[in-house]
This record gives sequence, C-alpha cells and structure tokens, in this order.
Amino acid sequence: MGEKPTIAISHLGCEKNRIDTEHMLGLLVKAGYGVDTNEELADYVIVNTCSFIEAAREESVRTLVELAEADKKIVITGCMAQHFQTQLLEELPEAVALVGTGDYHKIVDVIQRVEAGERVNEVSDTPTYIADETVPRYRTTSEGVAYLRVAEGCDYRCAFCIIPHLRGKQRSRSIASIVAEAELLAAQGVQELILISQITTNYGIDLYGMPKLAELLRRLGKVNVPWVRMHYAYPTGLTPDVIAAIQETPNILPYLDLPLQHSHPEILRSMNRPWQGQVNDGVIERIKTALPQAVLRTTFIVGFPGETEAHFQHLLQFIQRHEFDHVGVFTFSPEEETPAYHLPGQLPQSGMDQRRDILMAAQQPISLKKNQAQVGKVVDVLVEQENPQTGELIGRSARFSPEVDGLVYVNSNINSDSRVPLGSLVPVSIVDADIYDLYGQVNYG
Repeated sequence: MGEKPTIAISHLGCEKNRIDTEHMLGLLVKAGYGVDTNEELADYVIVNTCSFIEAAREESVRTLVELAEADKKIVITGCMAQHFQTQLLEELPEAVALVGTGDYHKIVDVIQRVEAGERVNEVSDTPTYIADETVPRYRTTSEGVAYLRVAEGCDYRCAFCIIPHLRGKQRSRSIASIVAEAELLAAQGVQELILISQITTNYGIDLYGMPKLAELLRRLGKVNVPWVRMHYAYPTGLTPDVIAAIQETPNILPYLDLPLQHSHPEILRSMNRPWQGQVNDGVIERIKTALPQAVLRTTFIVGFPGETEAHFQHLLQFIQRHEFDHVGVFTFSPEEETPAYHLPGQLPQSGMDQRRDILMAAQQPISLKKNQAQVGKVVDVLVEQENPQTGELIGRSARFSPEVDGLVYVNSNINSDSRVPLGSLVPVSIVDADIYDLYGQVNYG
C-alpha cells in the first residue's frame, strides 16, 4: 500500500455546513488520511460549498475556479453539489467527485473510489442523513465554542428559500443523542454550546409528534457547560413552557435569534409566512415581559417582490419601536427554484440597497444605547484571541454570538504569570462601548 493522499478542506457557508466539514475531517483523520490546512500542498481539496443565495454561489464558484486553475483535484461537497450536480461535473473537469448534503458521511469511500480512478457523483436526491454523537468530529472553531446540531432540514416552504430543496425535510436527533454529544464536548473543555437547526423551536415535532425544545433545554441544563445558546427561534414557538425552561435553567442564555424577515402582514403572507403576521408585536412584548434580560437578535429581508414604500415604512417603525439588540438586514435574492422568483413587483437592486442602508442606520443608535447600558457592569467574557504584541484579549460576552454580533476588547493588565488561557471565561469590567463592540479590563475582584 502506498501512502494515503493528503487532503485540505475549504469551508464556505453557514454553521450547519461547518458541522458537516468537521465530521468529514473527523472521518478522514480516523481513516488515516493526512489533513493539511495548506491547499497548495494537499493532493485533494474538498470544497464544502454554500448555495443559499446568489452571492454565496459566486463565492463558491470563485473558490472552485481558483483551485481548478491551480490544477487541484477538487471534491465538491455541500449545498452547491446538491443544487447543481450535473452542471458542476460538466463545467469543472477538475472536479473528481460531488458529494451531497446528505452524503458527507461517505467521504472516505468517495476518496477511495476517486483514488481507484472513478469520477464519483454521490448525491442523494433527497437528503435523509443526520450525524449523531458516534460520528467522529474534528472541531474547527475556537477552543471554547462548539456548534451542536439538534435537527437538519426544514418543513416550512417560505417563498424565498431553497433550504428544503438543498437540505430536505426536518429530521430531529433524539434528546439522548444530543445530550450525549453535549457531554462529549463538555469533556473537551467547551464553554459554549450553540444549538442549531433551521428552526430550533420546531425541534422534535417529526420525532416525538410535538415540539420538545423545553425538555431538551432542561436536560442540557444538567451538562457542565456554562453557556448554551440557541439559534433561530421562531417567535410562535417560544411557548410559555420554552420561556419557563430558559428562565429556570441557569446555563441557557436568554439570547433569542428570531428570524422575523418582515413586519407587514401582507409581505409575510406573500413570503408564505402567514402564521407570523398577527403575532409579532404581541409575541415580542410577551418575551420581553417574561425574560426582561433577554437579548434579541433578528434578521429582515428588504425588497421582497411587491414591497411598497408603505410596507417598508411599517418595517422601519417596527425596528424603532422594538429596539432589538442586534439586527441583520439582507436584500431579497431571487432564487430560481422558489415561488418568489416568479412574483410580480421585483425591485431594482439599487432600491433594495437603499432600503437596507436606511434600516441599518436606524438601528445604529439603538445598538449603541444597548451597548452603552453595559458600561459599568462586570460581565463574563469568553476569551477567543490574544494580540501577541499588546496582550489585549478579544472575546465575547453572552450578549454576542460568534461572527454575527460584536466583540469585547479586553485590556488584561496582566504580567506573564497570570495569563488568561484562550477558551476560558473571565470577569471583565466594561468601561466603554461603541455601536458594535465593548471595551473593558479583566476584573480580578
């Protein structure tokens, strides 16, 4: 037997993709492959692609073309492989294999078949696979953080979204499987678990016949991890039982990422989210009353087909009224496989960009006010980076989720005897704030 080839992975896209990347790495390392971060030195480069919107596809294509020009043998995995399998094989002769979103666990077999001279197309029509705690995983996030997938796929059919087409129907893992993986991650010293799925509030419906998020949160409360954060909580799924579980379970952060998308009932109906239109104001007020310390993040789409100036003003006032801690705004991206692609009233990109900028400008003073309210407090900060020149530490408080929210810059004021290890939680006195970030110093009590 000759030496096994070395493999590099280029990771693109969301945190769901990141978990797939980590499982592929884990499986390859377990099978004895050398995994190299340097794409130039590797025999194969696996590109785990994103295909959610046009901009993501363009980034994926750029990466693929650059590698092809460098004469790399490319294995294309992830959403773009699922989405465009025939085109990719035709247009990229350097692509030696395609692996779908429900097939990444076959990566070792795929590489072996490629080595034997086959050009492999391993893309299931309908993804049904979901990894559990027994599948090897090689973490690529900072020491203190791990994403924990609770479900895959989605049963909703929002008019703008191709995720069900790319990732299949919702399939939840069992509570026992999720808790077992959480225990494994806790044993590795993880300080923050981030629960992800398309809609975490729908967790368990497909498996247990009813949502089981509240029970899952309570079980995770017994795992020795200081912070458990949820991503993507539909406001309608934040039932009194789920809110009670957040209140009663000390390590569940009262951080809620609500993918609202819009505020106007007509646009929500057009987006095929009719259940949401009547409940936004009431639900948000109920959350704020039940969880006064809640940190609320949300995302909106501007420029959905048919969005009038009146619809947009409704959304602008909604943002100003509710004063969310964090807001992301995206312009509508027409996707061919979605109903919204064919709707009348498509807006020009320049008009959408202008609306996005107006919303972001309206949010800035709100974000600044929320951050300034932290000045004078002592908060726990998860330290993730250190500036070797200055000794300044960079991390996040519980108010900030990785990559989408702000950072805390910490003047450690320390001598070399009391270094703060990366991946640890330290108390920090907040002394200053701007629109996005906080500034403080380690509080030694």
